[in-house]
Amino acid sequence: MPGENLSRDEARERAALLSVDGYEVSLDLRSAVGEDDGAGPRTFRSVTTLRFRCNEPGASSFADLIAPSVTAVSLNGRDLDPGEVFDGSRITLEDLAADNELVVDAQCAYSRTGEGLHRFVDPQDGEVYLYTQYEPADSRRVFANFEQPDLKAPFRFEVRAPEGWTVWSNGVGELGDGVWRFAETKPISTYITCVVAGPYHYVTDSYSRTFADGTTLEIPLGALCRKGLAPHFDSDDVFLVTKQGLDFFHDHFDYPYPFGKYDQAFVPEYNLGAMENPGLVTFREEFVFRGKVTQASYEGRANVVLHEMAHMWFGDLVTMEWWDDLWLKESFADFMGEFSLVGATRFVNGWVTFANRRKAWAYRADQLPSTHPVTADIRDLQDAKLNFDGITYAKGASVLKQLVAYVGQDAFLEGARRYFKRHAYGNTRLGDLLSVLEETSGRDMSAWARSWLQTAGVNSLTPQVLLSPEGRVEELAVVQEAAESHAELRPHRVAVGLYRVTDGGGTLERYARTETDVDGARTVVADLAGADAPDLVLVNDDDLTYCKIRFDATSLATLREHLGSVTDPLARALCWSALWNMTRDALLPARDFVDLVLRFAGRESEIGVLQMLHAWAESAVTHYAAPGRREAAARLLSEGARRELYAAGPGSEHQLAWARFFARVAAADADFELLRDLLTGAVAVEGLDLDQELRWVFLEPLAAHGVVDEKVLAEELARDDTASGKRHQVRCLASRPSEAVKAQAWAQVVESDALSNAMVEATISGFEQGSQRELLAPYAEKYFAAIERVWAERSIQIGMHVVQGLFPSLQQSQETLDAADAWLESHREAAPALRRLVLEAQDDLARALRGQACDAAAG
Repeated sequence: MPGENLSRDEARERAALLSVDGYEVSLDLRSAVGEDDGAGPRTFRSVTTLRFRCNEPGASSFADLIAPSVTAVSLNGRDLDPGEVFDGSRITLEDLAADNELVVDAQCAYSRTGEGLHRFVDPQDGEVYLYTQYEPADSRRVFANFEQPDLKAPFRFEVRAPEGWTVWSNGVGELGDGVWRFAETKPISTYITCVVAGPYHYVTDSYSRTFADGTTLEIPLGALCRKGLAPHFDSDDVFLVTKQGLDFFHDHFDYPYPFGKYDQAFVPEYNLGAMENPGLVTFREEFVFRGKVTQASYEGRANVVLHEMAHMWFGDLVTMEWWDDLWLKESFADFMGEFSLVGATRFVNGWVTFANRRKAWAYRADQLPSTHPVTADIRDLQDAKLNFDGITYAKGASVLKQLVAYVGQDAFLEGARRYFKRHAYGNTRLGDLLSVLEETSGRDMSAWARSWLQTAGVNSLTPQVLLSPEGRVEELAVVQEAAESHAELRPHRVAVGLYRVTDGGGTLERYARTETDVDGARTVVADLAGADAPDLVLVNDDDLTYCKIRFDATSLATLREHLGSVTDPLARALCWSALWNMTRDALLPARDFVDLVLRFAGRESEIGVLQMLHAWAESAVTHYAAPGRREAAARLLSEGARRELYAAGPGSEHQLAWARFFARVAAADADFELLRDLLTGAVAVEGLDLDQELRWVFLEPLAAHGVVDEKVLAEELARDDTASGKRHQVRCLASRPSEAVKAQAWAQVVESDALSNAMVEATISGFEQGSQRELLAPYAEKYFAAIERVWAERSIQIGMHVVQGLFPSLQQSQETLDAADAWLESHREAAPALRRLVLEAQDDLARALRGQACDAAAG
């Protein structure tokens, strides 16, 4: 047997043979508290009763379970020898009957990697907190099952927990005789079942909706977090967005929320942003803000709340058959999250953030050698794990935004409504969705699907403007290009906007706009002929399609002088995004991009865009600036950040954003002196409140440059002796510029599995510092020597942290590029998922070297 990595072919074979009637799962979690006996992994008892049918009696199959040991296995009343039928990840099932009952009694392991049943001990008060996280295939770490999305079934859970704890699951629970018993679920997939247990802080509310037929839907609402975070928990805002989302989706989906209650748990050491378990959504607890944050953070949280809520229909009610069609849930949830954010909440400029931030993730992913169509070829579970990427999420959502422009919003939503009713509690493929969209739009969806869903790569659109002698537009055309590796030229529904400088350069405003279909290599936009000569032509104005925007020479020259004068925030965000893509593509020198940020970012009104510009500018200096100019560029950036910090409105979110950015790019002794004086209170910036989170932000660069030592960091932890404080301290400790520190951090992450997932992530984050390239140089060779072993020995989540986080991306030379290529050449038989991660990192490095050459050639 191939172990843990279930293949698509195996899943299809099993689904053709079996159908599941239901699960009864009994967990005993009382072992979560108390001292560890040190005799192996801490375990809990898991007893599963699984009832299923087989349409070929006498056939054989298998159940999935990853556990240290199995106590007993019974199939149809016949006791099986666990040592013979269980191999560590699968239970062999032979001579199946038409109707079967499998009972598995196992000792399953608590997790410290965020996979399966994660156990967290809060350093603040010693309390233990548990939660489960399964996607794509980790419920088998908690109970025996058929771990694939198309074998849906109802579930009944019962849980024994330590006294004083509360337990939550997908259904409503009651405590009796020391056991929590939960109502049976609707038919759902294994990966969206959930258990959360511990002394969590719990807040309740309710939602009510009366429909046109007079029926009323009542949904109990709950929100929970660790007790230590309770003083910071703004549950009222979470409930507000939740109710707004439920109203919005009921208005547009015409299918009442189907899963009873709606709890939302904010849990520690979470690997993802959130997970859509019906009735019990889980989120990373960083969404409970311990300090002052900008509105971009609140917008981001609201978007995630709505994204997960959209999954109740796209993913939970109707589920993809296999991970090939992951987009059927993730792309739709990403799009519907933004669509509902703008349509139902206070974040009316959500599409600006989407265009600037979310699509940047897609553009990067779609230009990697590992790019894939939105509908991907997912051979196995390792492939599935890596396909939760910028293409499946953000490109998919962008493609759906294009689809709405293509078929019309009404036809799109009516298609969704028919899709839910036709496939409720079932599983679907691409064709099932396309068929309803053809019904509602009257369009043939096959050609659109081939271009947008079944091909990879991103097109670039560039305007060509021919002016008449009178200074008017004689002809305006849009030129479409594609990379050689992915040559598909797609049909695009775009808006083209013409802008001109007015008020003596004070504004750059749109004076003409038209929508058109771009198809093929060159499309003439007839509607704009005769218009006044533009200073700026913005292709894909209003961000209707998914493409990289380019500029003609006049437009680029205008932006160099007037970017900050673009009055429309979405248009401005699109220009910034296009300029960043040009920098990454070595078409614009890094120094020019940094100069634009220094000149115009201080005028940016959208806080989410500003924070994205900060990240891009820092990346431009770290990765794309010519080595000989990197130090000067870093100083210019830190000087500009300091200047904007003092210029920003006292107490404003822009001031906070510039303060955080200044700390990240601090480069000179004077910068470190200011940070240290702000921490001690020797100096102050009017309106800037140094809460605990901001103190840690200021401390990290001081630690990374050797300005503060371990004693200072220990004193800060004493001020903030919490789980969050410990993660910050670990990151700062690993950032110190010392050979011994780096050796210790490397050993903790690579040579040991003692750290939890969150501490691995914090250590890696501190280890990699742009100011320590020479100090980190010896680890390039060590990296390539270690990664195959790490991938084989550690969980896939930890393996991903190590392989992605420790790639020697700061060793920017042809030698490092050659070392990555040599590893790939000599490890052709390595796990495909591992090879993909190395190939992606190598491609990022090659892109950085091209960017540096462009910057060096700029004179």
